[in-house]
Amino acid sequence: MLDLGNFSISILLASYVAFTIFASVLMNGLLLKFSLSLGMKNDSGQIRWATAAKPAFGGISFYILFLFAVVFYAIFFPNQDLLLNKKFLGFFIAVSLGFIMGLADDAYNTKPFLKFLVQFLCGISFVLSDNIIQITPWYEFNLFITFFWVVGLMNSLNMLDNMDGITTSVSIIICIGALTSLAFRNEAIHLNTILMLGVVSTLLGFLYYNWNPSRMFMGDSGSQFLGVFLAGIGIEYFWNAPDYYGAAVQSKQFLIAILMFVVPISDTTTVSINRILKGKSPFVGGRDHTTHHLSYMGLSDRHVALVMIGLSSLAMFLSIFVMNNVRNWNTTYAVSAGIVFLLIVVGLYSTTRISKPKPKS
Repeated sequence: MLDLGNFSISILLASYVAFTIFASVLMNGLLLKFSLSLGMKNDSGQIRWATAAKPAFGGISFYILFLFAVVFYAIFFPNQDLLLNKKFLGFFIAVSLGFIMGLADDAYNTKPFLKFLVQFLCGISFVLSDNIIQITPWYEFNLFITFFWVVGLMNSLNMLDNMDGITTSVSIIICIGALTSLAFRNEAIHLNTILMLGVVSTLLGFLYYNWNPSRMFMGDSGSQFLGVFLAGIGIEYFWNAPDYYGAAVQSKQFLIAILMFVVPISDTTTVSINRILKGKSPFVGGRDHTTHHLSYMGLSDRHVALVMIGLSSLAMFLSIFVMNNVRNWNTTYAVSAGIVFLLIVVGLYSTTRISKPKPKS
């Protein structure tokens, strides 16, 4: 690592964040200009809320600036050989596979089986590189949970990307939660710090174009990239995070993880239940998400995004509080955290029972 003082490191990181935000705005602006004949879609594989065709190029900037983050770390913090870092290589391969598969889906509307196969390969990459959820003493069960987490989150982020600004904002909040968790550990600058700062900065730049009324979508390349990236961050900083006050507690790990991801979990669970009850496939697109039903209840698209941001922020603050302030974890804390999670899930699910669809023409 370069011999830099704390002040110099702060200036370096601030410059990195500022540059990444600027690069994200510039890159997506350029992609927007070149999108007249390429990437303009309403996504025939997924029914979108917006009726106007818009470019789905956001994921390209996500991946390019992710690579920039890796290079930035290798140059300014060369305290480890990334090519010998097994966990990072597995994570990098999985993120790359997710992005490439999403990009192919944006361009060619790939078959669901092929998407699932690549998502499964992402899970294999996690497992082979020891990026495994350590929640039980049974290795095989931990493998199952890891695969379920990776594949499920890739689909959840993809399904949540159905209205302007929501997936982008929720992903920013989850990354901020992970960065806060890292900060509480008082660790030196870590590779994941640079990666998360880069992704947050990239998403902030992209949000300029993705906030309602949006001018572009992130596309499957973006949602699949974020699905894998956040799955890895979730495993490292929520599922497997060492307890601030001692040995990890299984129920505490579990509740912190699901609280941090309560918005995509709630939406995916709601949509899946409702579609199965109607005899439909959960993977067929439709305007029946919790976000859509909030709109049917009279909220504007911006207000729907703000509701989701508020719920995600509340869950994030609660998770961080539990992680870093609850010394003696007991049944009362577990039940209380579980109730908050269920209230959000049931609250969002109830919107689908009390509102009547009024699809946009």
